[in-house]
Amino acid sequence: MKAMGLAPDLPEDLYYLIKKAVAMRKHLERNRKDKDSKFRLILVESRIHRLARYYKTKSVLPPNWKYESSTASA
Repeated sequence: MKAMGLAPDLPEDLYYLIKKAVAMRKHLERNRKDKDSKFRLILVESRIHRLARYYKTKSVLPPNWKYESSTASA
């Protein structure tokens, strides 16, 4: 797929973590007191940052790529 130009911009596991974080943020907009979801969002976003750091070292992501919750949308 990569040779034909059909590979996605983001690795699949990173894409689904970002998608999950966006859904959790949307949930937290409606349910601000949901402390467990706030905690889980912190865990998911830290996993996104760790995975991004790994993919930057493997040159899958460009070195200036950065996850920002304000610009992320699924």
